[in-house]
Amino acid sequence: MKLFELDGTTLSLALFNDVANSKELLDLMQAGTLEPEVAFLNASLITESLKRCGISESSTYVLVARFGASLEEMKAVEKLINGKEIDLDELKERANQAQIQKHYKISGLELGISSIADAITCRIAARDAL
Repeated sequence: MKLFELDGTTLSLALFNDVANSKELLDLMQAGTLEPEVAFLNASLITESLKRCGISESSTYVLVARFGASLEEMKAVEKLINGKEIDLDELKERANQAQIQKHYKISGLELGISSIADAITCRIAARDAL
C-alpha cells in the first residue's frame, strides 16, 4: 500500500494480482454495502473502470483507492480481497501501452518528443481548461 498526501487529505492505493473474488467485491460495491467504502478498479483498464462500476466479475488485477483512509481501514480492505498485494510500481510495467495510446489518441510522433505520462497530463489539463 502507498499513501499520498493531497491538499490536506490522503489517498491510499494498493494493487492486487490473482484476485479470485471479484464477483463478490463487485456485488458489494453495487449494493452499497462495502465496508469500508472503497473504489476497486480493474488495473488493466483503469479508464474503462471509471466509466463503469469499477471491476468486472472476471477481474484478477485490481487497484484499490480510498481517500482519507486510516491504516485500520486499509487493513480491512486488504482482508476483503482474495488476492496477492503487489508493488504499485508494477502498474506502470503492466499497463497496456497500445490501449492507453489509442484511448488518449497519442501518436508515435508525439512520444518521440514527450513521455506518455506527459501526453496524458496535457490532455487532462486541456479538458479541465475548457
